[in-house]
Amino acid sequence: MSHNPRAFSAVALALVLTLLWVVGWYWQTAQGVAGIWWTSDTFAHGLVVFPAFGWLVWRARDRIGGLQPQPTAWMALPILASGLLWLLGGMVSVAAAQHFALFALLVSAFVGVLGWRLSRVLLFPLLFLFFGVPIGEFMLPTLMHYTAEFTVWALRLSGVPVYQEGLHFVVPNGRWSVVEACSGVRYLIASLFVGALYAYLNYTSLKRRLLFMLVAIAVPILANWLRAYFIVMLGYLSGNKIAVGVDHILYGWVFFGVVIFLMFWIGGRWHEAPAAVAPQAAVAQTAGPRSLRWLAALSLAVAAAAFPPVLKVLDAPVAAFPVALSAPAPAAGWTAPAAQAFDYRPVYRGARAEASQTYVADGAQAPVLLHAAWYFGQRDGSEMVAWANGPASPSIENVSLVRTAHTLTIAGQPVRENLISTQQGRVLTWHWYRINGHTLVGDAEAKARLALDRLLGQSDESAVAVLATPAGDDELAARARLQAFFDAHAAAIEQAVEAPARSIPQ
Repeated sequence: MSHNPRAFSAVALALVLTLLWVVGWYWQTAQGVAGIWWTSDTFAHGLVVFPAFGWLVWRARDRIGGLQPQPTAWMALPILASGLLWLLGGMVSVAAAQHFALFALLVSAFVGVLGWRLSRVLLFPLLFLFFGVPIGEFMLPTLMHYTAEFTVWALRLSGVPVYQEGLHFVVPNGRWSVVEACSGVRYLIASLFVGALYAYLNYTSLKRRLLFMLVAIAVPILANWLRAYFIVMLGYLSGNKIAVGVDHILYGWVFFGVVIFLMFWIGGRWHEAPAAVAPQAAVAQTAGPRSLRWLAALSLAVAAAAFPPVLKVLDAPVAAFPVALSAPAPAAGWTAPAAQAFDYRPVYRGARAEASQTYVADGAQAPVLLHAAWYFGQRDGSEMVAWANGPASPSIENVSLVRTAHTLTIAGQPVRENLISTQQGRVLTWHWYRINGHTLVGDAEAKARLALDRLLGQSDESAVAVLATPAGDDELAARARLQAFFDAHAAAIEQAVEAPARSIPQ
């Protein structure tokens, strides 16, 4: 069946105008997404999402037939919901929330402008747009953990003696660690992206498409585990002459490419004949009055444009003002030496005030560091919970997590514990947040609290406190040292991090 050129032109024009309208209002967010596509290997596939979307729409032109766009006014509701998520993400500087919200808003606007009949025909191309969202790095800790566990298990099964400590492990002739590049998140995202296209283009039944997507999830995870195992084995058997440095990554991609090829070869055995094209042109449409269609389109346009002006008003910068943040005086049985003998420092950029002090218990040698940072009027680049901030900041060279963070409860208060590898040796840290009188430890929880407080008209006054001490080879002694310091100074630390709030201009 041939397509209707005039009908397809109307669909294409509606999509282009909607895209320009949405991107125009959310230009800064769209720029951020494009920047990630351009600079990140993990999300480079985003560069082809919109060209692929255009091709998929063109490929569906026969199924579009004579259908015309029928704007649906009530689709303004999901547009408003997406816009609200974008607004909340902007208020607490969560770029991932804004990126997802932008695509949810765009897809909702496309559905609203096209109407249900056309949207059903173009369901997969519309959903495929969500592959443009640069999200997925939240899976890193979990993927890194299971990659390390499988690699150690496989090495021991192969007869190689291994000493494991979290993400780090030692074999007789070398040390290895699972870092972010070894997590497999790139493989997983790339496999899902290509697998979705493959399933859509090669199968017609929903069952086979979903089954292949499960394969596209399982295969890259298993492939990455095997890749990590083979790389360590190659290094072990060759005396660390191969599978290190650049060829370490090269072998991984070559191996993964072979696995993906085999996955597609297996998928090809399930190939189905293309389904017959439904004669959409023969189905009559119930087109409402032109004035109602324009009114529906106007309501969609207003809903899409409602939130950027609101964020501009709410996100007005707060001028600098004097802030005093001081470390508490040492409690009985502790001293604060003038010389800072502990070189480790956490990273908390964008703070309005910071304080660091080293303490030593009477008769002890190992120090305890207290580092506090205070934030107010948080905006992009000056927020407390951010990618580059934390006890094991990725912005510091030669600093990495030995063990993924976990939560402890000390004297009824939660703290987040990290064991970190630094140039000065292993360091054990505890940290927690204070947000408007609440103690929190999770980054997502802290962002949610900030968003709720701002919606309720409260300030975003926040602080983070970090305790750190050398761990050496005795983690239990380091933990006992932190607990002794916390027991002696908890109340004083709380007073210290809440004192700067009195400096906020009224």
